[in-house]
Amino acid sequence: MLRVTKLTDYGIVLMGRLASSPREASLSTRELAEASGLPLATACKILKTLARQGLLTSQRGSAGGYQLARAPETIAVAEIIAALEGPITMCQGHEIEEQVSDAPVALGFNWQLVNSAVRQALENISLSEMMMQIPGERDKT
Repeated sequence: MLRVTKLTDYGIVLMGRLASSPREASLSTRELAEASGLPLATACKILKTLARQGLLTSQRGSAGGYQLARAPETIAVAEIIAALEGPITMCQGHEIEEQVSDAPVALGFNWQLVNSAVRQALENISLSEMMMQIPGERDKT
């Protein structure tokens, strides 16, 4: 099973909050943390990382805060994951060799096919698509 860390999940939630706000609006770390139910320190850490990676812009001052750097339709989930966790990969070639020392060389290549397929799938899902409600689902909060 492919898993993402809680910080990445929280990052997608925070990005979703920004995507659902008016495009011109800047939201403060405190506003985003409260709206998402996250501790302020956690939200601060994630938002700074996403801004450093170019997914968010930030402005200082009383009217400052964070905004999406681009429209949510153009931000791929893969970008958010990579910004918070590093390159998307299920298994590195050298890890395969360490795990299965008797495996044929082709096994490493096949894992690269899997890595490529997973990465491509995540690159094809935008932040705006992640925010869509599944038909028949209700908000359970």
